[in-house]
Amino acid sequence: MSNELKYLGKLAAAGRLDRRAFLGRAAALGVTTTIANTMLAGAARAADPVKGGVMRLGLGGGQSTDSFDPALASNEAPNTMLSFFGERLFEVSPEGDLVSRLAVDHSSSPDARVWTFKIRKDVPFHNGKTVTPEDVMATMERHSDESSQSGALGLVQGIKTMRVENDEFIVELKEANADLPFVLADYHLVIQPNGGKDNPAEGVSAGPYKVIEEDAGVRYIFEKFADYWDDSRGHVDRIEVLVINDDSARVSAVQSGQVHMINRVPPRIATMMKRAPGVEVKSVPSRGHYVYVMHCNTAPFNNNDLRMALKYAINREEMLDKILFGHGTIGNDTPINAAYPLFSDDIEQREYDPEKAAFHYKKSGHEGPIVFRTSDVAFPGALDAAQLYQQSAAEAGMQLDVIRSPGDGYWSEVWNKEPFCNSYWNGRPTQDMMLSTSYQTGADWNETKFSNPEFDKLLVQARGELDEDKRRDMYRRLNVILRDEGGVICPMFNNFVDAISDQVEGWHDDPNFPLMNALAPVKCWLKA
Repeated sequence: MSNELKYLGKLAAAGRLDRRAFLGRAAALGVTTTIANTMLAGAARAADPVKGGVMRLGLGGGQSTDSFDPALASNEAPNTMLSFFGERLFEVSPEGDLVSRLAVDHSSSPDARVWTFKIRKDVPFHNGKTVTPEDVMATMERHSDESSQSGALGLVQGIKTMRVENDEFIVELKEANADLPFVLADYHLVIQPNGGKDNPAEGVSAGPYKVIEEDAGVRYIFEKFADYWDDSRGHVDRIEVLVINDDSARVSAVQSGQVHMINRVPPRIATMMKRAPGVEVKSVPSRGHYVYVMHCNTAPFNNNDLRMALKYAINREEMLDKILFGHGTIGNDTPINAAYPLFSDDIEQREYDPEKAAFHYKKSGHEGPIVFRTSDVAFPGALDAAQLYQQSAAEAGMQLDVIRSPGDGYWSEVWNKEPFCNSYWNGRPTQDMMLSTSYQTGADWNETKFSNPEFDKLLVQARGELDEDKRRDMYRRLNVILRDEGGVICPMFNNFVDAISDQVEGWHDDPNFPLMNALAPVKCWLKA
């Protein structure tokens, strides 16, 4: 690495050279974008942090029914805050590698059916108790219990037996799973005392911050946990969170200095914000995607011709241009894009086709309006996107009746209940995790109520297949089934667009989840 490039990295880490300038100057030196991004992330992580201060956040995606029960986390604000007080066995790095947290080592049998995890010793919970392998087992027991309604149920229900031996947690699976350590990095699987069986919503774990105040859907306060085990995290003394669901108010909060970070910057104003002093917009390509979900078991959406009509009736290119303003890529009615390992790029791209939409609509036999529910909390620009969809469907002779639902309660009263509505996903580290969470029969978050025996069987086979070429072919077939028979319309994959104050240092891009995989407040710090 040249001395000049090292110097540029130091400037970027110190906040004296922004990301765009660094990438431009690195390119002039003949460095590829991938290598430059990796170097930039490493430089940010290597900078010396400043300790102390109060980090303030403005988060969209919260409501009064939110809970700190990790099993029930289903919205961006509570999902983000799990990383403040919670610890898991593993995390996934920005580069897609497995990072050990409460599990310091792991191994598996040759057939990937039996996994052994060595649990880190002497890690304290916020309540003074110490993390044990028994706590880990109790956590997995709770999330694999259907009565928990855990969002991770579809991921961990493949566990056959669990046991503890000394400092090891041992899992035997019903079927082989080559991705199990990545599964255990799922954000729901926060390790709690006794697995959270006593009081799962208490907000007690082994993370860098303790919950001090919780006003659900309004305001939260977290205080640095003095006995936290990892001194590379938790630089500020206190984190304060305001739930600000209104896009304009959230943007104004970071521009005025009321908060240091916000999520969900509306793409339509991201470009304008880049010119604002004191604020930096972070637009990170991701696995996140905005979707229109139809319940495959509910009329009229139990008719695949009607589902196909609705898929052909959406103008993806128009949405990408007018809703994401370039901060994303086009979707193909599956939740998988090129950001995933083993992605197949040869699946034909579905395009807007009013004639094909009209053909399938007529074939379905449906007559009359189709009710579609959305809300401004579904994703930035959701209401404008609904109007575009209404117009493009009308050109195919289909009447969409768009109902705007209140933001507060949308995720508890509309999503997963109404048969045709908006949703969004931030993606998962592997294809199996994404497909198992949201499309496998019986998964608690199977929001399209999709049930296909061929799909389920192939998903299990792919999960245990160790030959990558065979596994890639299996995932291709799974995605084709979803594209042509499923109840999901995925017009676009979104970048994670966040904004931070120029008082924040230590940022690095992370495609796993908004705000640096929800770790920005615990990894970043404030200028002295």
